Amino acid sequence: MTRPDVLLTAPIIPSVVEKLDARYALHRLWEQADQTGFLEAVGPRIRGMATNTLFGKVDDALLDRLPALEIIASFGVGYDNVDVAAAMRNGVVVTNTPGVLDDEVADLTVGLLLATLRRIPQADRFVRDGGWQNGAFPLSPTLRGRQVGIVGLGNIGKAVARRLTGFDVVVRYHGRTPQPDVAYDFHATVVELARASDVLIILVPGGAGTTHLIDGDVLAALGPNGVLINVSRGSVVDEPALIHALESETILAAGLDVYAHEPKVPDRLKAMANVVLLPHIGSGSHYTRAAMGDLLVDNLAAWFATGQAMTPVPESVQG
Repeated sequence: MTRPDVLLTAPIIPSVVEKLDARYALHRLWEQADQTGFLEAVGPRIRGMATNTLFGKVDDALLDRLPALEIIASFGVGYDNVDVAAAMRNGVVVTNTPGVLDDEVADLTVGLLLATLRRIPQADRFVRDGGWQNGAFPLSPTLRGRQVGIVGLGNIGKAVARRLTGFDVVVRYHGRTPQPDVAYDFHATVVELARASDVLIILVPGGAGTTHLIDGDVLAALGPNGVLINVSRGSVVDEPALIHALESETILAAGLDVYAHEPKVPDRLKAMANVVLLPHIGSGSHYTRAAMGDLLVDNLAAWFATGQAMTPVPESVQG
């Protein structure tokens, strides 16, 4: 029986590549010196694609080279690099890996919040650099008594909110619509949420609809005691506005796992003592990345066996 041809656009964890290799005729696009010529040769045979946000845009230009493509399986909950509308026009279903990374990202989000407020990385450097020999580490801000606003109360947002209730803080949220089954106060705009909060946690998808959702007005509303935590996408935050807000003390501090032009991080952010910077590791544990990979493989397997994907993205379902 002929194995389906699958295009792997960018590196992912070796265990997933092994599983794909065992089931499919796997074509590694990133290894090709002449990708255009490679796609001309193998593109007409490709029925499945495995991709992630490390790869550039999956759009009409690429899809035109893959006339037999049936499914795009994205490694991660975010899929803003995939033009889903273009995929739907071409009759291609798009899947992602929701659910399996919710707890990991929620854990890291709370950890990043605590690290930013209590200045944990700075305290670590203080010990390593010998500063403790010359006196005590300065007192830090606290989580006590804070009002936490969550922008995007999806599965990960809810997981973060559940964890934060154990810290006896008030949780509020903003989303496209109120959710009647949650106990947290809803705010109709991000500015209103920021004004009512002194911690703002960003947990919305990337894409055109959320680009620069967090701008200078939102940061000004958050105020001089405010802390911004972003574990979603760098595009959601107006990065120059954030840098200005931090340097001018419009807000107190920020904890960031994502940036506008990864892996490039502005030197001005690196120079700030009131910022904690992580290298986009929200789901980055062996356990969770393996679960994400398994779901990607399962989506492809289900599609080729039954014509039904396990976790199509909402737009594909609506289509």
